[in-house]
Amino acid sequence: MLEAFANLLAFWPLTYLALGVALGIVVGSIPGLTASMLIALSLPLTFYMSSVDAMTLLIGMYVGGISGGLIAATLLRMPGTPASIMTTFDGFPMAQQGKGERALALGIAASIIGGLISWVFLAVLSPPLANLALRFGPWEYFTMVLMALVMLASLSQGSLVKGLIAACLGMLLAMPGIDPSIGQLRLTFGWDKLTGGLALLPVLIGTFAISQILKDVIAIEQRLAEVKVMRRAVAIKARDLVTHGPNLLRSSVIGTWVGL
Repeated sequence: MLEAFANLLAFWPLTYLALGVALGIVVGSIPGLTASMLIALSLPLTFYMSSVDAMTLLIGMYVGGISGGLIAATLLRMPGTPASIMTTFDGFPMAQQGKGERALALGIAASIIGGLISWVFLAVLSPPLANLALRFGPWEYFTMVLMALVMLASLSQGSLVKGLIAACLGMLLAMPGIDPSIGQLRLTFGWDKLTGGLALLPVLIGTFAISQILKDVIAIEQRLAEVKVMRRAVAIKARDLVTHGPNLLRSSVIGTWVGL
């Protein structure tokens, strides 16, 4: 562990890490572009780099890409990445109230704290969790899918029926393609382009971004109010950590569990 830290804290790994995070934030903030795309495009560049430099660059791109999705989700209600969908529920209303910079500051702080907590969990619990994952069978996967559907219904913002309809619609959109259990084509209607199924990102962009674009087109003649960014609105103080600390810890643990 100490040797890994010594290699990471050298000049070039830190430089590549900062470069990867910056590129990831830019790409992640653009709806339709993901961290996976950036990594795939940058992978040939790492062939001539050392393993430490290449890993720090790619990890920085991934972390920055996932975190950068909150920018478009907060300001435009268009999640830059699938992980930023929930940010649209709270971040965008704050931006409409003229608190966009505050929402971005809290989102970035939560991303940093959640990332550090998840890193600690990953470093400590990787071996036992790997053994547990190997024991997963059909019943465990069924239970996890059922839990996901229950969570979707609970996040339906007051309407259980709408939540269940959205969950059923999501399952319907996930059905086209090759059946993983028997290997047969399912709901492709003879169209070869549906053989691989519907990709998650285009479906999410069509669900969230298109509706917001249409709303913006309708309100295009409205005069936009100029908002002056205040330094105190962006700064994260100790009082904020005390106020939102329990929520940050709870959300970090939930996110770590879902990610693992």
